[in-house]
Amino acid sequence: MATRRTVIKAMGAGTLASGLSTPASAASRVAEADVLLVVEKSSHAVSFYDVESGKRLRTVQLPDYPHEMVVDSRRRFAYVGHYGVRMSSTVGEGGSAVFVIDLAERSLARTIDTRPFNRIHGMGIDRLDRLYALSEEKAVLLGFDDPATDLAPTRAVPTHGVKTHLFTLSRDGERAYVTGLLSHTVSLVRPHDASVPPVLVTPGQLPESSCLSRDEKTLFVGARKSSALVALDARTMKVRRTRKTGGDPLRVYTLDDERLLVTDIVANTLSVWGTDLRRIRSLHLDGTPSAVTLHPGKARAYVSLLGTDRIAVVDLDRFTVVGGFATRSEPDSAVLLPAASGQDVRAG
Repeated sequence: MATRRTVIKAMGAGTLASGLSTPASAASRVAEADVLLVVEKSSHAVSFYDVESGKRLRTVQLPDYPHEMVVDSRRRFAYVGHYGVRMSSTVGEGGSAVFVIDLAERSLARTIDTRPFNRIHGMGIDRLDRLYALSEEKAVLLGFDDPATDLAPTRAVPTHGVKTHLFTLSRDGERAYVTGLLSHTVSLVRPHDASVPPVLVTPGQLPESSCLSRDEKTLFVGARKSSALVALDARTMKVRRTRKTGGDPLRVYTLDDERLLVTDIVANTLSVWGTDLRRIRSLHLDGTPSAVTLHPGKARAYVSLLGTDRIAVVDLDRFTVVGGFATRSEPDSAVLLPAASGQDVRAG
């Protein structure tokens, strides 16, 4: 473990983590097709996959257990948090770094040291390409004003939660909603003004994932132990409504103005819910859905399945599985890199 925690040095252009060199033009050739960049947490890597063929194009090895990931708007860099342990229940110091992946060269460009802030899990990026990373252990939200060149965090804001795991960011980066697994709270934090105290609410037991409505007026939270979806006023943090799901709502995503997408890791389902918290339909999956990546230009979802180590491709119009492909061990957070289309791609 000590060896893997050693900071990996930046690799040269066109060089694989294994040390094998590949012409830089290889990356540009496959840029004509949609590519899914997947964090494979128990393979300790990120891999690039052609979504049509399922072919693994390249793998970048990282220290143990990378987890969450975001990509900047220009698709120049991906930023991966070094959580350093397999699950939130795993005891240990974990990692203290953000890995910067060069998407053109498909290599590790460099590593940002975040010590003393450790167990870096939740990741976010705003419309100005400012990066945010969450220390679960220290309950602090870190900010990087220019992550392409920053050597350390440029700001740090306490969240007042305990075991802070994930967060949802407003597009302008002025608000962050941080979930605390042990405090059972959601904190409204001002990332650029630490003098403003966080506003906390308890929406239910074990809140983990959340998402904002398109107009950013409502925050939707999955309270896992309460088996509930909760809608909060995104400004006042008052609970507007709660609806029981009957399972374990691990992740919540905004589909459009009227619909949400929810993964359930007990029933192994992907479900569409109305923003009024009315269940619309559900799809059973052949694996445990850990995360979902939405295509920015098509009605497609790419669902990471634990246990079976696969990506399921779901047609959101027909709401059925239309394909899939194998990955390495424990696919989790992912980002869709569409073919040269000018699409703005940020979070996985």
